[in-house]
Amino acid sequence: MKAILVLIDSLNREYLKAYNPDAWTVTPNLNAFAEENVQFWKHFTGSAPCMPARRDMMTGRLNFLERNWGPMEPFDNCFPRLLRERGIFTHIITDHAHYMEPGGEGYLQSYQSWDYVRGQEWDPWVSRVRPASVPEKYYGQYFDEYQQNRVRFTTDDTFPTPVCFRHASEWLRDNKDEDGYFLQVEVFSPHEPFNAPQEFLDLYEDDYEGLPFETSTYRKVTEPPEAIAHLKKKYASGLTMVDKWFGRFMDTVRELGLYEDTLIIVTTDHGHLLGEHGYTGKNYMHQYNRIANIPLFVHYPGIKAGRAEEITQNIDLMPTILEYFNVPLPDRVQGTSLLPLLTGGTFRPRGFALYGTFGGPVTIFDGKYTYHRAPKDETNTPLYYYTSMPVTLLKFLGKDCADRIEMGRFLKHTDYPVYKIPARFPIMQLRSTEPFKDTLLYDWENDWEQERPVQDPEIHGVMRKKLIDIMKWAQSPEDQFLRLGLYAKEE
Repeated sequence: MKAILVLIDSLNREYLKAYNPDAWTVTPNLNAFAEENVQFWKHFTGSAPCMPARRDMMTGRLNFLERNWGPMEPFDNCFPRLLRERGIFTHIITDHAHYMEPGGEGYLQSYQSWDYVRGQEWDPWVSRVRPASVPEKYYGQYFDEYQQNRVRFTTDDTFPTPVCFRHASEWLRDNKDEDGYFLQVEVFSPHEPFNAPQEFLDLYEDDYEGLPFETSTYRKVTEPPEAIAHLKKKYASGLTMVDKWFGRFMDTVRELGLYEDTLIIVTTDHGHLLGEHGYTGKNYMHQYNRIANIPLFVHYPGIKAGRAEEITQNIDLMPTILEYFNVPLPDRVQGTSLLPLLTGGTFRPRGFALYGTFGGPVTIFDGKYTYHRAPKDETNTPLYYYTSMPVTLLKFLGKDCADRIEMGRFLKHTDYPVYKIPARFPIMQLRSTEPFKDTLLYDWENDWEQERPVQDPEIHGVMRKKLIDIMKWAQSPEDQFLRLGLYAKEE
């Protein structure tokens, strides 16, 4: 048995014709794959952004209620290791630079072998004593390391994401006669910095002449409309580059006769706001549908194309892959295998999605309404990191409050002792709760763009009660209930 997971970072569903017939982006290969296979319409993230999302996918459990961005934990049951224990070969090819930074430990090492392609974002790859030149004025952000790396990107086949797809095709050819493997092809583009060869940007007739703009500001939009339009085209150009090389990879899959007997999953970790709701970025605002309601396409050998309407999340990928390879599901998994949806078996839906960013609003979707519960006040307390690995993105946790760190068996799903560390300013790159100070309710069916908040107090009350029940199901730490003003002990 063989399975391939293609993970495309920051893939906005509204830029794909499968979900939006009016999509203006050039993505013929992703469109074709979607039309041939099963499209999931109510598929959601769990924990955001990048590394929390990957921990969800690998363990089948939600990360964001317990800790922020960080490594795999010693008590995690991650599917690559479980496959290896059953004799299934696991390999990952990726240009996702965060795996190689503090806060990304233990992910790549879970696979039997891994291939890391250099050069994305602030990957310290091209070494120059004198930093690369950065424009004196620009919108958004500029990363010195990326400016140095990009001198090696000359034609599209030298950009990191196309290199990943090339290496994946080579790996399949090298192993064309083998069976019993799982291959993960994980590409960072179209994640920012939004960058692709000019030929892809030319497809969108971009005539922008303003300040350089290739990475979101991660704040309220202050840039002029023409700059935001340019940013969207920059994102689109990277997506079209991804689509071209995804198509070439799929050509290899078909050429080798693998399409007929291989499970193929195509999805993402989260979307990205490009001016919608007045923001650019993804980490710190309410997790609107353009961030959280993400694409998922599944090719299962012998199954006809179709549209799945059940509520699913990325925590369901782990049990799906394990069931496909006949590997028993360990305890503590919150996800549900999607295979019965594909094969006509008995599917046991959760009936809800629970998602968010650590320290931000906690969101539930019940099939009709989306409820974003904000913290009860601007202190956003009490709130703690629960981890045995006190490291996060590029730094350690708790260095400024060592005298208040506790250690004990605080998590209900494991006996492994963890640190309980006060969380100060947990939202990435933010020092305020202002962007998510309001609790918001939206009608998913009639307002997918989430522009008209529902004010009905009765519905708010119903969704509040559902959130309490769902957070209990998720074994949320008590402080999460308290900071949200839910007071679970009284319920």
